[in-house]
Amino acid sequence: MIRCLALVPLWTALMLAAPAIAQADAHGGPAAAVEEKVVYHINDAMLARTALRNVQNHISATPDARIVVVTHGKGIDFLLNGARDDKGEGYETQVAGLKERGVEFRVCRNTLKGRQLGDDAVILDAQVVPSGVAEIGRLQAKEGFVYLKP
Repeated sequence: MIRCLALVPLWTALMLAAPAIAQADAHGGPAAAVEEKVVYHINDAMLARTALRNVQNHISATPDARIVVVTHGKGIDFLLNGARDDKGEGYETQVAGLKERGVEFRVCRNTLKGRQLGDDAVILDAQVVPSGVAEIGRLQAKEGFVYLKP
């Protein structure tokens, strides 16, 4: 019992130091800040306004975050030329404003082909990628993005 009590101050000191040790780099200095990278997945345009509001709130709270919105299936609809919501309002102004703040928008070419649409059906503020789901997987696995689905 005495031996265990003697370890309490050492244990306490280690627990208090752990956050600082965890944040130190290999050379003993503070670790570099980790870039926040988030992929938002939209596969239903009915959720587009909610998703865009989430992205707006996210970028307002964390201006340095790198945010990519990837769409496929019915989710591409709001990024098509002339798209309007159920109130008749277009999406282009909101998308352009988010793009100005660094948000990237990506549209699935497989979905476009399935609907017999060309890349020119997509608004200029969005980029066409070969596959929406493959893009989400790539961003997560190879670039360290976290996944959010509004």
